[in-house]
Amino acid sequence: MKMREDYLNFSGKTALVTGGRRGLGKAMALGLAEAGADVVIVGKQPQADEVCGKIRAMNRRCLYIQADLAERAQRNGLIARAVDFLGRLDILINNAGAQSCAPLEAYSCEQWDCDVSVMLTAVFELSRQAAEVMKSQRYGKIINLASVSSFQGARGIIGYSTVKHGIVGLTKCLANELAPWGINVNAIAPGVFRTDLAAGVFADEKHAEALRGRIPDGRFGEPEDIVGPMLFLAGGMSSHVHGHVLLVDGGWMGR
Repeated sequence: MKMREDYLNFSGKTALVTGGRRGLGKAMALGLAEAGADVVIVGKQPQADEVCGKIRAMNRRCLYIQADLAERAQRNGLIARAVDFLGRLDILINNAGAQSCAPLEAYSCEQWDCDVSVMLTAVFELSRQAAEVMKSQRYGKIINLASVSSFQGARGIIGYSTVKHGIVGLTKCLANELAPWGINVNAIAPGVFRTDLAAGVFADEKHAEALRGRIPDGRFGEPEDIVGPMLFLAGGMSSHVHGHVLLVDGGWMGR
């Protein structure tokens, strides 16, 4: 059995993080690099100079791929491009997403299609692409970003909450299919974090304070709070963990 200190040494490992330019994705990309991994980041914007610069300053390899994950044509071959750069792929983190806020009558079919495409269909397609690489290695870690909204209904975020429910089902299905190949598929379900995604929450101080009062830990999550749980699922400590949804919510769902 490996000594415990080896578990957080990701030297020689490779990872791809979607939505890694900012927020939780950025924190996870930097956390992997700090642990020793080389990283490919996928995002919609033209560049990710800040996070890539930080990763390269750690003497890790970093590639940024601009892609709109709502578009199937831009998802095709994306994992192959990462493997061409990295040589292999050990870790895939399906993190990219957005939260569209509108009541049912104002929530358009176009917005629904976009939310499902970016946060569910893209996760399926990239996981399928990655699985072919990881099967040949007989090793891999796929981590999907779920949410506390995976377990509750919510007003005003019908697309986001529905998709995050779907992520839990997809994670469990992928885990069942891929576990025999030495591939672990799990999910992280964050609560309310101080990121751009939750900007609307913090814009209303009274609403934010009411939400904070529901958290047993007494505070909102900070991006760095996601790194430890992610490294657990991305590394050797979780080799016998399959199909699990790890809550990182300050106790929100425990109430």
